[in-house]
Amino acid sequence: MLKRVKVLTMTAALLAAFGSNLLLGNAIAADKTSEVSVFSDKDLNTAAWLRDAARLDNASYRILESLTTEVGPRMAGTPADARAVAWAEAKFKELGFDKVWKEPVTFPSWQRGEEKAEIVAPFPQPLTITALGNSIATPAGGLTAELVQFATFKDLQAASPDAVKGKIVFINHKMQTAADYGSVQAGRTKGASEAARKGAVAIVIRSVGTDSHRFPHTGVMNYEDGVEKIPAAAMSNSDADMVVRMIKRGKPVSLKLSLSSGANGSYTSYNVIGEITGSELPNEYVLMGGHLDSWDLGTGTIDDGAGCAITMAAAEFIKRQGLKPKRSIRVVLFANEEQGLFGGKAYAAANEKQISKIQAAAEADSGQGPVTQLSSFVRPEAFAVVKQMQAVMAPLGVVAGDNNAYPGPDMGSLRSLGAASFGLTLKADDYFDLHHTPDDTFDKIEPARINQATAAFAVYAWMSANSPVNFGSGQEPLKSRK
Repeated sequence: MLKRVKVLTMTAALLAAFGSNLLLGNAIAADKTSEVSVFSDKDLNTAAWLRDAARLDNASYRILESLTTEVGPRMAGTPADARAVAWAEAKFKELGFDKVWKEPVTFPSWQRGEEKAEIVAPFPQPLTITALGNSIATPAGGLTAELVQFATFKDLQAASPDAVKGKIVFINHKMQTAADYGSVQAGRTKGASEAARKGAVAIVIRSVGTDSHRFPHTGVMNYEDGVEKIPAAAMSNSDADMVVRMIKRGKPVSLKLSLSSGANGSYTSYNVIGEITGSELPNEYVLMGGHLDSWDLGTGTIDDGAGCAITMAAAEFIKRQGLKPKRSIRVVLFANEEQGLFGGKAYAAANEKQISKIQAAAEADSGQGPVTQLSSFVRPEAFAVVKQMQAVMAPLGVVAGDNNAYPGPDMGSLRSLGAASFGLTLKADDYFDLHHTPDDTFDKIEPARINQATAAFAVYAWMSANSPVNFGSGQEPLKSRK
């Protein structure tokens, strides 16, 4: 059945896994109808073998170790950004991808500089803080002002300017779970301009994270045009708790903030791309990837070295086994996601007229896994094939999702242009403990988790590339659902 598959090393465990799935195709294919094209039993058994073999042996852990050891943190616009691009090109070639190239992405550069904060009254204490991305510097020597606390960004919006003018705004919105991220991050991304509009001299937020460690979480912040810019920073959750306790004592709390961050001109980085050429439809391709840049506080392991490693390893595993996908499999490592999705936007702009060539798009950008759900965004005629993909992934613990998938932040622009998309949901219960902090380091990686995620992405890539039907990119059912 797998005569073309050249397995370099197949342990007894792999053989056992392979044998246990020989009848999977019959179980899944029983749902066939004469009106709908679906995978053959042979294709389903190949996919099942790929799932089990990749879970036991893939290169994701080794790729991620290489990136975080040999490059480490790689904030966009820094010398480490250039080192990461060079690493990615070399790694794609080392892994045997058929084509490797890069595409330029230009963006405004920002540098962090020094950062310091302390409570000066009523109970002097140092704070652990970090500047938010794009923040301007404080005046030389820092600035000192009374804190005014707001529970959420919405509370700041509703506040009277009289309560804010001349003060440092403190948004104390505590993130409980990953599901809170959308609402909590509004204070990080929009809080500075809203505070400045009401006369604040600076803003400090409780870190957008679920941890209780004394590590602040950085992240991008955007200034509104026409609104005065003020310095913006985040304090660790444990320090935010301490500040809240001080405020409850009823005395004014004053904070001194010193930042030397600021704009640093424009910079050109690159989306780095590796491709395995399709055997029958090489000009159509399955797209996956992650973002190559990271913040500078940790080593960018969870966010998003893991996503890069998972998708590179998934494609490499298919290539290494001698499997020949009908369509091409393309892995994109996007530039500067963290400071504004610049790489994703550049890729969408460059490929806007080629959307119909994208068979499917899916990104890994929520940590190391495991994958817990597979959802889709395909034309109705293709959903029978999606159900087969979901059934193949089920033994990995992956549940079936709906047909309204979001492929990920860098690929969201492609979906809005009508690209067929898949969402491989990565378990993120600990992701926001580490995200954007000094604690985002390689020691947090668990091989079983990242191996499962790689196996799921390998199944996604292989089955999408060999699908008997086109998933509908650029066709009316998807274009109308922008």
